[in-house]
Amino acid sequence: MLLVKEAEKNIRTLNQLRGRAVDELQSARDAKEDLLSQVEILKARLAQSEAKLESTARAREKAQLLEEEVDLLKSRLAQTEADSKAFTKLKEENKALQESLNSLQQSGGKGILETKYQNSLDEVNSLRVHLADAQAEIAKFSKGPGRERAGLQEYIAGLENKIADMERQLAEANINSAELDSLKVEGMSLHEEAAALRIKLAGRSDNTLLSLAGGDTDDQSLHRQVETLQSMLARAMAEKDALTRVHSENVQLREQVELLEERIRESDAEIHAQLQIYTAEVEAFQASLDDLKSGNEVNVVQVPVGEMPWDFWSGLLLRIDALMLGDLLNQEDAKELQLMAWQRDKRLRDVYVNHEDENDEGLAGKFMDLIQPKRRPGIYVIHIAAEMAPVAKVGGLGDVLTGLSRSLQRKGHLVEAILPKYDCMDYSRIVNLKELDLELHSTFDGQIHKNKVWCGIVEGLPVYFIEPLHPAKFFWRGQFYSEPDDFRRFTYFCRAAMEFILQSGKRPDIIHSHDWQTAVVAPLYWDIYVPLGLDSARLAFTCHNFEYQGAENSGAIAACGLSARDLMRPDRMQDNSFHNKINLLKGGIVFSNVVTTVSPTYAQEVLRPEGGKGLHGTLGVHSKKFFGVLNGIDEEVWDPSTDVLLDYQYSAEDIDGKFINKQKLRERLGLASQGDDEKRPLVGCVTRLVPQKGVHLIRHSIYRTLEKGGQFILLGSSPVPQIQHEFEDIARQFEKHPQIRLVLKYDEALSHSIYAASDIFVIPSIFEPCGLTQMISMRYGTIPVVRRTGGLADSVFDVDDERNPEEKKNGFVFDDPNEGSLNWGLDRALDYYTQRPEWWQDLVKKAMLMDFTWDASADQYVELYKQVLSKTKV
Repeated sequence: MLLVKEAEKNIRTLNQLRGRAVDELQSARDAKEDLLSQVEILKARLAQSEAKLESTARAREKAQLLEEEVDLLKSRLAQTEADSKAFTKLKEENKALQESLNSLQQSGGKGILETKYQNSLDEVNSLRVHLADAQAEIAKFSKGPGRERAGLQEYIAGLENKIADMERQLAEANINSAELDSLKVEGMSLHEEAAALRIKLAGRSDNTLLSLAGGDTDDQSLHRQVETLQSMLARAMAEKDALTRVHSENVQLREQVELLEERIRESDAEIHAQLQIYTAEVEAFQASLDDLKSGNEVNVVQVPVGEMPWDFWSGLLLRIDALMLGDLLNQEDAKELQLMAWQRDKRLRDVYVNHEDENDEGLAGKFMDLIQPKRRPGIYVIHIAAEMAPVAKVGGLGDVLTGLSRSLQRKGHLVEAILPKYDCMDYSRIVNLKELDLELHSTFDGQIHKNKVWCGIVEGLPVYFIEPLHPAKFFWRGQFYSEPDDFRRFTYFCRAAMEFILQSGKRPDIIHSHDWQTAVVAPLYWDIYVPLGLDSARLAFTCHNFEYQGAENSGAIAACGLSARDLMRPDRMQDNSFHNKINLLKGGIVFSNVVTTVSPTYAQEVLRPEGGKGLHGTLGVHSKKFFGVLNGIDEEVWDPSTDVLLDYQYSAEDIDGKFINKQKLRERLGLASQGDDEKRPLVGCVTRLVPQKGVHLIRHSIYRTLEKGGQFILLGSSPVPQIQHEFEDIARQFEKHPQIRLVLKYDEALSHSIYAASDIFVIPSIFEPCGLTQMISMRYGTIPVVRRTGGLADSVFDVDDERNPEEKKNGFVFDDPNEGSLNWGLDRALDYYTQRPEWWQDLVKKAMLMDFTWDASADQYVELYKQVLSKTKV
């Protein structure tokens, strides 16, 4: 009877639930009708807009005609003003001509003519010819102003130059008095002819003035016509703007109609699914009730109610609610667990009994493990980035993207990447590259542009490459970065990448973007794509270097479809230092669910003003979602036992091959390698020569190594011309030196050889977010000398620092960015190498066995992914 009463109570509860479901179904139908009515309204507005569009098309043609007529009138007015200016200049030059001729007459009587008589006479005759030409031009001038006046101006200017030349030549003359007298006569004659010319010119000028004065009335009339046409043009432009707004509104209305239709379809599907679920639940419950009423004892025993009191299940339901309210379970997972509790699921009972006393995080994890088999076997991650090794690599970002993705893939997660399709990529490293049969359209500058989408496999990872068919040829520039329109190039790419995810129907769990080039993905996601239905993902953002932030004038953000007015706020994307600029890196921080940088120490450094480069305040506000995860290296790529770019492979168990590589590299670069030179320590440095890397300390380490009896090899180049020229001078200085060699370019194969051949590796960075070269060098048995900063401090531990555990000691560390501090680290390394060879060999083996793989770091990323996925989506 108790069971029957309980069943009847459950029936009442079920009927209540059924009534609630019916109410919800009716509400959904009402909402559907509202949506349909809105669609009809929008269609009517669309028809009105199209009619308005047709009516304003004629206004556009009229505006175009008005523009052409105004341009014609403006050109005529400009020509008139030019003629007036030319006449004024002509009068000034005429006055200068008179002064020059007077000076010439006076100079002839003061004895300052100092050139040869014959040359002076020739110049006077030449001057007569030019005067005759000038008279001819004056005659032309009377027939037409404008172009003839310009020709006369040129002749008078030439005349003035000739007179100046004659004065200079006469000043150099030294002739007898008879020659001077003769020349004076010639000068007087020339003066008379010039005076006559001035009289004619003055008369002609008066006539021209009268002509111009008479034209003032015409000019005023012309001005009035231009003003009238400009007013008409302004009205036409206003109508044109209205036409543009109408067109934009039509596009938005069409998008809204499509969105509403999609929502209606989804609503129908959801209602149908709810009805099916409800029907199945009713049937299952009815079957259970029939069993109870039959009085079959076996069936009664199978019902698990008697196993646990109702207080147990009620307490379990409350605990599930508490985990959901504490953001440790999302709503979907909590509902699934509640349904299992209502059904008295034995698996849920067993998990709760065994882990009831654990903290909330632990219990939530166990619950998630219970329902996980019903879900994806792993996390679906899409990386959007500007680099990926080895096909498009500039710095550490490319290595990080590939290494992290491969490690996540090995752990059972689905990982994809989206990159721009650069023309300068290493296409030989892409397997099965092919174009997808997909018409991808994206919006930029208010227009729709086509894109090609390519796919291929890079290092075992699926990668999509987006090729914009944009007139600017954004990624056909022969280089990855440093273009004047980088802001536009990468905001275009981000918009196209998000369109690809939407249009291809992908529903990732995590969208992970990197550095300022793809930071705009986060605001695009929330402002544009979540309303369009792409709402399955949480956003992760990694900043690899806060030095570069992607700041630009605020209006530039509108090109990719975002509103500068909404984003230009201190709590959003307004640059913290330049308030008229928008900051993409800041947007990535503000709008992402989890933000990381590439080492724990660097994460602390950027919270201070000198490290955060203006974003320390923003990071402080968002510190709860900001973490430092140390990068790793891909040990399948960086493995001296399998590296085909080495002359001889070796390992920690057999390091003799390291010496062979050292000798081979010495021979290849022309360094001394015989006799006592074999015992010299070889110091290597592979880096970009930029201020961040401590170029003054790199330069100093070259000379210091030479002083200490070592050899030095530098591989690297600089985008800064001054730094590049400086190191080119040093390279020429040591061009044939037996102990020093500088190779000022990027050479991947040579970098592997330097890692393998060197004994010591110098990394004197001013700041270093993470750095991979110290990890790679240790993997190849080369001991690093580093400055204590960023990721260097997290991966290199000084052999003489007693605070470090013995198993961690693996290099030499100095603190200050100056030559004296560098000497302290480098000198100790060189001394240990020469004075304690057996100890050094043990240090080399220990460094090679250090674990710098991505395995532990990838686990940290997975944990961060899970944390944000467990929280309720906003």
